[in-house]
Amino acid sequence: MNDPILTTASGIPVADNQNSLSAGPRGPLLLQDFHLIEKLQHFNRERIPERVVHAKGSGAYGVFTVTHNITPYTKAKLFQHVGKKTEVFVRFSTVGGERGSADTERDPRGFAIRFYTEDGNWDLAGNNTPMFFIKDPIKFPDFVHTQKRCPRSNLKSPTMMWDFWSQAPESLHQVTMLFSDRGTPDGYRHMDGFGSHTFSLVNAAGERVWVKYHFKTQQGIRNLGAAEAQRLAGTDPDYAQRDLFEAIARGDFPRWDVFIQVMTEAQAAALAFNPFDLTKVWPHAQFPRIPVGVLELNRNPDNYHAEVEQVAFSPANVVPGLGFSPDKMLQGRLFAYHDAQLYRVGTNHQQLPVNRPRCPVHHQQRDGTMAFANFDGKPNYATVESGGTNPRAMGHGEPPLAISGDAARYDARSHEDDYWQAGLLFRLLPAQEKQNLFDNIAGGLSQVSAEIQQRQLAHFDKADAAYGKGVRAALKARGVNAD
Repeated sequence: MNDPILTTASGIPVADNQNSLSAGPRGPLLLQDFHLIEKLQHFNRERIPERVVHAKGSGAYGVFTVTHNITPYTKAKLFQHVGKKTEVFVRFSTVGGERGSADTERDPRGFAIRFYTEDGNWDLAGNNTPMFFIKDPIKFPDFVHTQKRCPRSNLKSPTMMWDFWSQAPESLHQVTMLFSDRGTPDGYRHMDGFGSHTFSLVNAAGERVWVKYHFKTQQGIRNLGAAEAQRLAGTDPDYAQRDLFEAIARGDFPRWDVFIQVMTEAQAAALAFNPFDLTKVWPHAQFPRIPVGVLELNRNPDNYHAEVEQVAFSPANVVPGLGFSPDKMLQGRLFAYHDAQLYRVGTNHQQLPVNRPRCPVHHQQRDGTMAFANFDGKPNYATVESGGTNPRAMGHGEPPLAISGDAARYDARSHEDDYWQAGLLFRLLPAQEKQNLFDNIAGGLSQVSAEIQQRQLAHFDKADAAYGKGVRAALKARGVNAD
């Protein structure tokens, strides 16, 4: 029997459920893509009041200190001079689990940082991995649904997970990271963080470069073996929360060295792959890490719900000197995060203490629930400049962003290699970590149909023949012959 035609909630047939509408193959996205917008909006409203993703988290206050001069790249005030300090709030999290889930589950970890700058809040909402499973936000609700619970059984489903991954070869790079030893970090203090997306920096001369952010743990990388992670899930499911809170309470403040990678617009145009593709990383040999500063966490919150649970990040929060890029996943998050916070926390969530900027605020937003800072009798409108405003480029002194291409839906899989970086990552792993990777993958893959197994094994083979061979051997050890 043929599957019914996919439609919007209004019954309109969906022309393409795999590719967002963009200006040219590399974006940015167009707001007129009503299917993408409706899909993200409904996804943001599926849970009350828990976050749909990153539901279980831990947080702390701290300080970011500049140790190296990067003013040739950015005019952002928080980087103004060496020694400058900026207050921060950081929230770590698991991604797919509910609030009551175990901290040691195999899952990416959220690594979201709020910088309370004198120009407003800068939110860098990243992960502990430099890449992600997908490159187009229209797939995000579908992907997350596969990591959650089956709507019929309310159980986690290896079939749902591996069916999606086997149909999306772009996910292989992140899947390799997830099922490696780094898929189960030993708490939050012993893992790195990444902005993951490509962002931009703008200097005082109005020159733009593309940038990626890296946070390297000073505590050293530590991971949990599968058996130990499973043991802790049963004996201390709040292991990471406890470790972070108790370390800060005893004065053992965790620290991360902060680096950036920088790419010029000319380098981006000449690159052999799309630098705005979230499933890819920038080679360090070509774009070396540049030291910037140190992030330290030194104060636990006074109230978990008021601060950790109600902190509301949005990648759209950037300050002058910082900016976005045509990264399609970033473009989708610029809308989705703020929209999720409006639903989850409330219309005036920015007025809560943990979300309130540390600088003066002036706007025309009034009323709504919890409007306890309602600007008294000040006008709730802005007067129109009858003589015009002489707008310059995109706003805070950044240059115009050149955009070309016909507005259409573009399938990147038709011309991009989704295997080479996954293969590079696989070959970097020591022999024992390779074996751990095979065993970790075989655990879930052994529970799905032969059709899904063969699709996924074909991806491993294309990344590296030894990758597919090792997973087949691990499956055979579990009684599954996938040859």
